[in-house]
Amino acid sequence: MKKILKITSIVLVLFLIISFIIGYFITSSEMKKNFGRGDYPDPNLTVTWFYDHYENDYPREEVNFKSGDITLKGYLYGMDNKKGLIIFAHGIGSGHEFYLSLITNLVDRGWSVFAYDCTGSGYSEGDGTNGLAQSVIDLDNALAFAESDSRTKDMDMFVLGHSWGGYAAAAVLNFDHNVKASVTISGYNTPFAELAETCDDSYGAAGKLLYPLVWLYNKVEFGKNSSLSAVDGINKSDIPVLVIHGKNDEVIHYNGASIIAQKEKITNPNAEFYTFSDEDRSGHNSIFSTSEYVEYKKKVYIPKANELNEKYNNDVPYEERVKFYESIDHELYNDTNPEIIDLIDQFYAKAN
Repeated sequence: MKKILKITSIVLVLFLIISFIIGYFITSSEMKKNFGRGDYPDPNLTVTWFYDHYENDYPREEVNFKSGDITLKGYLYGMDNKKGLIIFAHGIGSGHEFYLSLITNLVDRGWSVFAYDCTGSGYSEGDGTNGLAQSVIDLDNALAFAESDSRTKDMDMFVLGHSWGGYAAAAVLNFDHNVKASVTISGYNTPFAELAETCDDSYGAAGKLLYPLVWLYNKVEFGKNSSLSAVDGINKSDIPVLVIHGKNDEVIHYNGASIIAQKEKITNPNAEFYTFSDEDRSGHNSIFSTSEYVEYKKKVYIPKANELNEKYNNDVPYEERVKFYESIDHELYNDTNPEIIDLIDQFYAKAN
């Protein structure tokens, strides 16, 4: 009987080990797919204005710098401005040009902006975005570049980021950079916290079974940088940090994986917090929307889109999609909430 129990135990342990290994490789494969490239879309299938719309009024200088073995492409905007240099980190699945309305508004307020496309994003190299810790690695390297480049090294430096970049804007403060102030928008506290939250959102209670696998993927992919905490960075730096989040954020939950949910653990006396709570302008991206666009979206954009999808049974021909995007009010769509611009501008000015 003892021999049978011993054999059974060995078989069970081996089964669990093999199952975990298989599970890890499946999870790793799926994570690689989920963290694929974030390319710019077909310009005919979006209402977003990219740089060709802004280039006459906002000339920029192109730069290249390394993040590990990958070459990232960045751009310097408003280099004649005197307030200081804002290093901007964008959200995942896109490049910095999705934020050109925000960037150009800050240039209009007298700031220079260094914006770049992260690993596997936009105009930069990389087969994929790798994972949730990649943004802080890229921002660390962007700051190192700005601190050494003759055009920027003598400027006062500030960091700003949204979502993936919002995490980076706080977590990068764990490194030794001479940053005067940081604004983090819609960011998560740690990569694993957000990965776990995504598992829960996707699979409910069963998502907890994936925790060890996604934790291991994150650890293998990023090593010592896998668990960098935004809260730790904020507390370590002691510089002015503004944490902005939307109450109804559907991507990074306000009371979940977000930085702002850890408010009680933030001991930095120079940290400030701002919550967007308007029902229609407190989501992950809608905090950037104007009240005028919110009304237009409800009354025009969504009904038009629903009508088109219903007509073609959610398989809208390319030509019809192009016509739809051409019909949308581009001015309204690309305008940015002045409240968030004021918050950023005034916060940095106060710290300057």
